[in-house]
Amino acid sequence: MSEVKIEEHSSPIKTPKQLIIVLVLAFVVPIALIVMLTQLVIGSARFGKDHPGMSDEAIAKRLKPVGDVVVSDPNAPKIEKTGQQVVETVCAACHATGALNAPKIGDKAAWAKLIGEGQEKVTQDALKGIRQMPPRGGNPDLTDTEFARAVAYMANQAGASWKEPESKPAPASKPAVTAAAPAAPTAAPAAASAKADASKGKAVYEANCVACHAAGVAGAPKAGDKTAWAPRIKSGMDALYTAALKGKNAMPPKGGNSSLADADVKAAVDYLVGLVK
Repeated sequence: MSEVKIEEHSSPIKTPKQLIIVLVLAFVVPIALIVMLTQLVIGSARFGKDHPGMSDEAIAKRLKPVGDVVVSDPNAPKIEKTGQQVVETVCAACHATGALNAPKIGDKAAWAKLIGEGQEKVTQDALKGIRQMPPRGGNPDLTDTEFARAVAYMANQAGASWKEPESKPAPASKPAVTAAAPAAPTAAPAAASAKADASKGKAVYEANCVACHAAGVAGAPKAGDKTAWAPRIKSGMDALYTAALKGKNAMPPKGGNSSLADADVKAAVDYLVGLVK
């Protein structure tokens, strides 16, 4: 008869020390899990209405939409902006970053010479445009007072003590003229209309696009560079309009100014294309 050999299976626990470790872990691990679950339940119970993050104000803030729709009366009187408001919406594109060699806000060394020239001279130079800065910072809708306030605000951030101009009183309304005014022409000539569109496109470009397209920042095709614009023009105007409206590569939609009308953005594109044709 053949012999039957029975192989013995060795246990992973070979020493008393290993046995003690296994027993300790068998008790410690379940207890630790129970404690963690208990803390989680207690913490959840505390995270109720009394928690700062669950207050009505905090919840409303989290649910607040990104933008607000503001309905304004076009006939209402214009409220002039403060110097800080103008800087944040118009001037910061260059003066916050130093783009196009603009003196940075708060840079005392860069502003020292300008402050020495005096408030009136610096304001007048900026109103007319100087070096690479367009007139009124590229926003022709700004009043003289609003723009002067912005200049004073930036100078004061660098150590000046210029006073921001106050609003000028509105001129007294003139009595109505009874005589009928001559009838205006029913339609403007096509040439005049085209000139107006070009002027509008230039104004939009100088207010929103010049910071990147004048110097070729972030790969933007430089204004007037035929080589850079050739492949883009070849793709068609519709493609250029879409890229400008929706954004492309590093360029945000509408050049970063979402308040621009589509027609204004297209006018700026037409102006840039016209520079290389």
